[in-house]
Amino acid sequence: MLELPTRRRAIENVASGLFRERGYAATSIRDIARALDVQGSSLYAHVTSKEDVLWTIVERSAEAFEQAAARSLAGLPASAGAAESIAAFVRAHVAVIASDPELANVFVHEWRHLTGERRRAILARRDAYEARLRDIVGRGMTDGELLPTDPAIAATFILTALNGLATWYRADGRLPPDRIADHYVGFAVRALTEDHR
Repeated sequence: MLELPTRRRAIENVASGLFRERGYAATSIRDIARALDVQGSSLYAHVTSKEDVLWTIVERSAEAFEQAAARSLAGLPASAGAAESIAAFVRAHVAVIASDPELANVFVHEWRHLTGERRRAILARRDAYEARLRDIVGRGMTDGELLPTDPAIAATFILTALNGLATWYRADGRLPPDRIADHYVGFAVRALTEDHR
């Protein structure tokens, strides 16, 4: 018999895979139980609802993105410019997705099924995460390192491109995560530093 934290993590991992494959709305507690080879009623000893499972997955993923970005940016020298900071942010984001694509996919696509306070809490965290990138872009514009643009649109553009990775990334794919990150860094930095008129 799995210990409680191990059982809970197994439930989250199986649910992540099912939510990615079928979507949250099309996955039932019974589906999760079947994939774990247990009775549906026995899952309720570990979770209170399907949304409870989704919340735990989304919260865990949000924490992974936040911590990776914080570590990556904190590791830069004080003299780092906006392009270097954007590169660090992008690399951290790609690394989180590559480390657990199913978890990241659920975070990117299924958070919308959260309700009430949970939905408000995750929206606040997503907004704060995006604000971190928006501030880097704004600083780069002020310093003259980046072309003048709307920092909010630039941050949304970068994050939308990055989050697409959660849909198509496969560990056995053609490129390893660091090479994928190289491409994303190149696209993001060139978009903000080269005049495309």
